[in-house]
Amino acid sequence: MKQVQKGFTLIELMIVVAIIGILAAVAIPSYQDYVTKAKFSKIATTTASVKTALAMYAQDNGLTTFTGAFTAADSWTSLGLSGAPTTSAEVSAISVSVDGVIEATVAPGVIGSGSCGYVRWTPTMGSTNIVWTVTTNCAAPAPALVAKWK
Repeated sequence: MKQVQKGFTLIELMIVVAIIGILAAVAIPSYQDYVTKAKFSKIATTTASVKTALAMYAQDNGLTTFTGAFTAADSWTSLGLSGAPTTSAEVSAISVSVDGVIEATVAPGVIGSGSCGYVRWTPTMGSTNIVWTVTTNCAAPAPALVAKWK
């Protein structure tokens, strides 16, 4: 008389474990990139008001370059802001140089376990627009991701 099989065979269980392992190997790095993108998006959002204020300042004053456009001491009032923008969990400080370079100081431990000190937006005046060059000293994959926020 034949016995009815109950449960899974060892080979079936090994195949399922292998499939789960392959999926995890692909999903974990993708998830980490997603989290990094989300954090950099928050950093970019925190500095967006400063970028807008700089653009308005350039338009109102007919600037063709930001070089020495205003003094560091009164940069927020020169830009029409009452003070530095409100920081977030990702950004511990925001500053603007006399040349219009916006620097967001990244809070410790925001991007992975490595150090990530700053994200900078450097303006270049075009004939009808401002082109922002984004740089950072964060560890990979941050530099590749941060280049998307201009």
